[in-house]
Amino acid sequence: MCSALSPAMRASLLLLLACTAVLAVGARADSPEEPKALVQKVQELAQKASAMAKDAFSRVRESEAAQQARQWLTDNTELVKQRLVWLKEQLAELWKKTPAM
Repeated sequence: MCSALSPAMRASLLLLLACTAVLAVGARADSPEEPKALVQKVQELAQKASAMAKDAFSRVRESEAAQQARQWLTDNTELVKQRLVWLKEQLAELWKKTPAM
């Protein structure tokens, strides 16, 4: 399911989930004397959300980088083949022009 979402949609979904988690933690607070525990829970959830976002963006970046690397290799492989053919032709011509000893 997540692979069909764009990075912007993933980030929006992650933000929505984080906000929902904060609201759920706030609703679960039994008494007003527990703000410290609530703050700690919110911080933990924010850290988890941040780690998830970093991981998602890293995977997207790696994927794009891998795609670019594969494309570069594909493009340059053909160029290298062309250069080798040219070099082979040049060496063959040079070999023909070299006098026999």
